[in-house]
Amino acid sequence: MPAETMCSRKGCRAAAAWQVRWNNPKIHTPERRKIWLACEDHRGWLEDYLKLRGLWRDTQPLDTPVEGS
Repeated sequence: MPAETMCSRKGCRAAAAWQVRWNNPKIHTPERRKIWLACEDHRGWLEDYLKLRGLWRDTQPLDTPVEGS
């Protein structure tokens, strides 16, 4: 994991603590996971954004090994 991981929320420079994992079933295979990094303050916002669009799959702590990304 890179030493400097930042939140994926536009304009945020905070350190990431979470992997918000998602996929778009129209273009990704079911097992594929795209990952946005989230700080504590933006985790909920990013999850809600993806849930509203039916794209959110799960959220894991940043130190969880990544599979299928």
